[in-house]
Amino acid sequence: MELEWYWVISGLIGSVVFLMLLGMPVVFAFFSVNIAGAFIFMGGEKGVIQLVRSAEESVQAFALLPIPLFILMGEIMFYTGIASRAIDAIDKLIARVPGRLSLVAITGGTIFSSLSGSTIANTAMLSSTLLPEMYKRGYKPEISIGPIVAVGGLAMLIPPSALAVLLGSVARIPIGDLLIASVVPALMLAVLFFGYIVVRCAINPKIAPAYDIGDLTLRERLTPFVVYVLPLMGIFIVVVGSIVTGIATPTESAALGAVASLLAAAAYRRLTLQNFIVSVKQTLRFTVMTLFIICGSITFSQILAFSQASEGLIAVVEAAELTPIFLIVAMLAILLFLGCFMDQVSMMMITMPIFMELLDVVEFDFGDRQATQVWFGVLALMMLEISLATPPFGLLLFVAKGAAPKGTTMKQIIVSVLPFIAMAMGVVAVLILFPDLTLFLPQLFK
Repeated sequence: MELEWYWVISGLIGSVVFLMLLGMPVVFAFFSVNIAGAFIFMGGEKGVIQLVRSAEESVQAFALLPIPLFILMGEIMFYTGIASRAIDAIDKLIARVPGRLSLVAITGGTIFSSLSGSTIANTAMLSSTLLPEMYKRGYKPEISIGPIVAVGGLAMLIPPSALAVLLGSVARIPIGDLLIASVVPALMLAVLFFGYIVVRCAINPKIAPAYDIGDLTLRERLTPFVVYVLPLMGIFIVVVGSIVTGIATPTESAALGAVASLLAAAAYRRLTLQNFIVSVKQTLRFTVMTLFIICGSITFSQILAFSQASEGLIAVVEAAELTPIFLIVAMLAILLFLGCFMDQVSMMMITMPIFMELLDVVEFDFGDRQATQVWFGVLALMMLEISLATPPFGLLLFVAKGAAPKGTTMKQIIVSVLPFIAMAMGVVAVLILFPDLTLFLPQLFK
């Protein structure tokens, strides 16, 4: 007896969630369900053999090489301590401004995001570097923790972003266009966060008390910035500029960035055999996990196709005659809801194979299908970023809790993050209403 499409989708996704609730790692939960699904819906043993072949082909794509290279960049910056020096340099540059240390978190986090591509590394580094000093200076939790958690999510948007490459691979979105299109939304968020802190601290100075930072000359303030920040911004220009100008592919630019990061660490005399080995080990760990994720996602898509679950779902959407905007908002709402309970990788694996099928049903006046995919990809990244800080189980909330000084409660962290979530949701609404904000950079350099 042939199962209805909704039973197929419910069974597959429900089985994955059930196995994860039992404590099985997400990758193995997906592979277990994929093997069972391939056996049931793809012809028994032949289906399992096809699963292995598809998995092998999916990880051989040259376009996946930026993932380990971008991860390596961030790990080198983190373990060599270059990022911490850059934060200290920004701290000296910003003076006599309301909420100074919170602004240092936003500025430094944005710069480090453009180099690390790792949301967790970004949040952990800022929390361990700035939070103790903020508490020491009398900063209230609502203006100290919130900016760190919020700007930590920018690593998902600002290139180089390993998660953006992963999303592009899973959803079959052009990776170069997705990386470039993410720049403007990320900068919008950073500027909005910056303005919020200045206004909030000007209205209520008690939440971020001013303190004497000593009389530094202009040269003493500028020299650390020139020495430790500008060269790192040069790496960002090398990576993004080579993609934008067409000089290099995303893979080639990632290689340039990784080499530039190594050279920078060596030039600062911070590169040792020990921290290099640790950086490589961490890179290998994340890369292997990512490749397994891609294997599982490709097979999941094939099972949906063979079982005709995708066709059934698309037929229902077409019959409902939903407006394109309504469908987009519904898909983003699902991502936000799942983010309350699930990590970003799991969300991506479960939803993107289905969402990209639904995206083919709707018509947008963007000129071509690729532009629609890029636009939706940026919106999906935005929602994944927001869900990282969404209560009760947002991953960055726990990262911040682990790095925060003793006595910091989860309630304080959640309250501090909520205004930044609201601002990020506002940016998502603007991007939905004005898609050209997302698409003009990729279209400008074509």
